[in-house]
Amino acid sequence: MKQFISFVKKEFSHVLRDRRTLFILFGMPLVQILIFGFALTSEVKDSKIVVVDYARDNASRAIISKFEASHYFDIEKSAMSHDDIYKSFKQGKIKMAIVFPAKFNETLLQQNKAQIQIIADASDPNTANTITNYASAIINDYKSQLDKTMAVPYQIFTETKMLYNPQLAGAPNFVPGVMALVLMLVCVMMTAISIVKEKETGTMEVLLVSPFKPIWVIFSKAVPYLLLSLVNVASILLLSVFVLDLPINGSVLLLLAESVLFIITCLTLGIFISIKTSSQQVAMLISLMGMMLPTVLFSGFMFPIENMPLPLQIITNIVPSKWYYVIVKSIMIKGLSFSYIWKETLILLGITLFFLALSIKSFKIRLS
Repeated sequence: MKQFISFVKKEFSHVLRDRRTLFILFGMPLVQILIFGFALTSEVKDSKIVVVDYARDNASRAIISKFEASHYFDIEKSAMSHDDIYKSFKQGKIKMAIVFPAKFNETLLQQNKAQIQIIADASDPNTANTITNYASAIINDYKSQLDKTMAVPYQIFTETKMLYNPQLAGAPNFVPGVMALVLMLVCVMMTAISIVKEKETGTMEVLLVSPFKPIWVIFSKAVPYLLLSLVNVASILLLSVFVLDLPINGSVLLLLAESVLFIITCLTLGIFISIKTSSQQVAMLISLMGMMLPTVLFSGFMFPIENMPLPLQIITNIVPSKWYYVIVKSIMIKGLSFSYIWKETLILLGITLFFLALSIKSFKIRLS
């Protein structure tokens, strides 16, 4: 029994001395519960909207004040034309627009009924459906307050228009997300593992002393996965068009070019991981935990980013899949040109150059 207790004490001492084990035991659960607690929610808050108030009367101002008081919405500005609305939707600045017709209050008092138009970005159908329900509830709350003082109840109808996805189909949302997830996992994990495998088997030393420059040896390992990933992109797009009935509304060449850029970004991440790790297990763990979870949680694919606390929203900006997800939705679903996605493209290019430079700097010709 004493021997058993001594072995238990020895194991405890090993665990307590190993900082990585302590982080996995105590740090990871705390980090995950905080991230999942804030990110995994069906509630949509602080959705950016615009209001077009052609009426500018007491009724419209009263309803707008209710929207301003709600934590579900954040009124960006008061647009004064439908052109301003559609421009804001294309730029991705808003999720919804509320349009009050002229003489809204007068029509409501004289005819006991009036109409309000709600326009939502349905490229994310779940969010669009949720925020339109929130908006309808706020309008109905104002109507119920008026009904308390009137013998004949008022009727305020809402005309809902869903942009880019009138049927509220799920494919326009999950196809761009699946593209980002598949490319991220395949490119990062397979590149990292293939290079680390050469280290473990000892063949990397042979490659490094070959006539090729060492850096070209590393890049040559990434090229096959670039070509194979392009096959994945083509297969996903073909299935989307011919099986899921999801047309590509924008330029196919632009979509393929942006996909190539994202694949190269993922390959540089894989190369960087391979340089910093010495075993396939570690490379696979970092690839899965460090790439899959951020893609699922922080790309906007599964959970709206505006729901998250400000620190997590800032973290999402360094996740490459977030920007690729926005690019694919803009081209494929909204049919936008390069002029609307050049900022996202520059960010992806910047991330690629950053990790490429870091990989070249960290690369050692001699293996220790």
